[in-house]
Amino acid sequence: MTRGHSHGHHSTVVQVSDPNPVPGRLGVTRRGNGLDVAVVARAATTVEFCVIEPEGSETRYRLLPSNEGIWHGHIEGRGTGTRYGFRVHGPWDPDSGLFHNPAKLLLDPYARGLEGTVDMVPAVYAHMVDEDLYPTHHPFKRSPLDSRGHVPYSVVVDNRFAVAPKPRVPWEKTILYEIHVKGFTKNMPGIPPELQGTYAGLAHPVCVAYLKELGITSIELLPIHAKCEEPFLSERGLTNYWGYSTLSFFAPEASYATRAAQINGAQAVVDEFRGMVSILHQAGIEVILDVVYNHTCEGGDGGPSLCWRGLDSDLYYRHTNTHPVQNIDDTGCGNTMNVDKPRTIAMVLDSLRYWTTSMGVDGFRFDLAATLGRFSTGFSPMHPLLVGMATDPEISTSKLIAEPWDIGPGGWQTGNFPAPFSEWNDHYRGVLRSFWLSDVQALVEGRRASGPNNLATRLAGSRDVYDHGVGVGRGPRASINFVTAHDGFTLADLTAYNAKHNWANLEGNRDGSDDNRSWNHGIEGPVTSRERATIAGASSEAEDGRALTFRRRRRTQRNLLTTLLLSSGTPMLVGGDEFARTQNGNNNAYCQDSPISWVDWELTAEQIDQKEWTKWLIALRLAHPVLRPSIFATGMPFPGDTIPDLSWYTASGAPMPSEGWSKEENRVFQMLRSGASWHDRDALLIVNGTLEAAEVTPPEGHGFDWLLTVDTAWPNLDEALPKGIKAAELSLDLKQVASGEAFEVAPASVRLLMSDVSYSPRR
Repeated sequence: MTRGHSHGHHSTVVQVSDPNPVPGRLGVTRRGNGLDVAVVARAATTVEFCVIEPEGSETRYRLLPSNEGIWHGHIEGRGTGTRYGFRVHGPWDPDSGLFHNPAKLLLDPYARGLEGTVDMVPAVYAHMVDEDLYPTHHPFKRSPLDSRGHVPYSVVVDNRFAVAPKPRVPWEKTILYEIHVKGFTKNMPGIPPELQGTYAGLAHPVCVAYLKELGITSIELLPIHAKCEEPFLSERGLTNYWGYSTLSFFAPEASYATRAAQINGAQAVVDEFRGMVSILHQAGIEVILDVVYNHTCEGGDGGPSLCWRGLDSDLYYRHTNTHPVQNIDDTGCGNTMNVDKPRTIAMVLDSLRYWTTSMGVDGFRFDLAATLGRFSTGFSPMHPLLVGMATDPEISTSKLIAEPWDIGPGGWQTGNFPAPFSEWNDHYRGVLRSFWLSDVQALVEGRRASGPNNLATRLAGSRDVYDHGVGVGRGPRASINFVTAHDGFTLADLTAYNAKHNWANLEGNRDGSDDNRSWNHGIEGPVTSRERATIAGASSEAEDGRALTFRRRRRTQRNLLTTLLLSSGTPMLVGGDEFARTQNGNNNAYCQDSPISWVDWELTAEQIDQKEWTKWLIALRLAHPVLRPSIFATGMPFPGDTIPDLSWYTASGAPMPSEGWSKEENRVFQMLRSGASWHDRDALLIVNGTLEAAEVTPPEGHGFDWLLTVDTAWPNLDEALPKGIKAAELSLDLKQVASGEAFEVAPASVRLLMSDVSYSPRR
């Protein structure tokens, strides 16, 4: 959108005489027939509230100062739809962290709406740079170029309708589903082209029906806060697709709205987002946002001046105690938010409160959350920002999920966040990948593999990680169990690639993790069902070999999905893993706004079967509380019960001896959960992590017969399950196993048996 030239704008200056009666309420707030304005700029000498008039001229209102560094005023005659920015006068001393430059039109840190995008040109830098955006002077020299015309405007917006009530899905029934707003519906059949890849597309009946049919309760959206592109990506013709480059903590990203909403302006974008949330709520689906409060898009010392840097760099960013000062980078993104400062803490809390109340969202996943709990002296679970989230009446009743690490000092904090946070469990991810991928590969290659101890601990809810300190009492739901996430291989690629293939990122395949614990099952790259039928010129042996690799990959994926969805804790799926979506081996597709990242909805028969498999697992989990316990097991009987709430057995049905957990031969083991506590059936999970078929005898338990509900060795789900079977009403048409009857379990597979009746404890 064109908004005039970079210099020569007509402007009128007005001195504000009416104060904002509540200057501590930052941002722009409608009151009466005008706007209350407040912004922090502690070292400024003058701050101007700049209204962009419809014809393009600029009216500058000089705000009133306060002893707290808040510049404020009441602007009469302005209201919803007002486009504005700030110009800040003050000392220029970058070596001391002072970047005041009135030539830069700055965003309001509290702006609820934005109009336009950032043009990454010299004018958006507070200091003078060349055409390649490198500084021309050291120390930095103040740039005279006006940034207006190259930066977005802040826009006053309103809430025009009520968002439908929140579903408030209990943690123990939550199925998280991580997706990208654009990539998920970009190619989804049945959604009109003008809605594909948008907020409205996620709310379209076709998309909602898919989520409901799969059993998803809570979608976790990759960042939707307004973002900014990085110059190094733009130079390569790439984009910050994932969106971990925040331009605003309050405004939704406009590019994810429909074209019609973008044309109609910031209010229409906000309306579309809120409408999406409301429609999903009506369908019983929660909306959780991946939020980035650890850094901003302004980057390191030499980055652009778009908002926080030009207002009060030392307030918002961590700096060294040296002179010249430098940004501290605990995030790998050039800067780190300074959560030692109460005003910065308040901004984060105000943002969260806004999204959970006005915008209606149900929770947050905090990117690099260790940054948010770190003082300059180190991480503390009792950091005031974390305590503020945990005690705020609105924020604390949302789902709060920490990514409990960053690259700063003491940056790995899994298990150390306070209630009510849940946390991504990297222990879980590593153990499942090791047991089902690298360990099985080791066995194939004639090497040793681990015993079942680590896997059993993760199946039981990772009590060793979460049941201590300020996190005590959260129970298994504290563990967000995942095998894959947006960052890394997809589930299909975990089984198809030994190494990353990130060449499309144009970084020489140097980016992305090398610790994938993946296994290609003997062939690097895809072996599709279509390819198996048309391997040109291949011998029958080669064709059979590729077909065998394909079948083994499918079973490994089912093993991972089954283990994930039958573990205690909160499962998280990545959108498309339910049907083996591939990114062609790219394990860091952050810059791929392309078919690499977009979900391909043209599914093969095998992909459809895997989707049905995932649906069945989710349905079983949701229908049977014994499969999703909300408390840690004690290993003791529930009152009135005759067997422990959780017990472990060898293949022969004998209790697992304490010395047996580390032994490779016990990679065939059984986990029995009593249904007594839940008024449910008993559940027996049998794992064969070896290369040979194993004879297994179920433990005595309550003496019930068993129904076979899951076997990852089944070639096809439709052929294995009776038609029309309901997860909540398991019928005797399922394959039955008599109490104490031995049976064979296929190599590298998982079975779930459930008792044919529920156990009623004696009172």
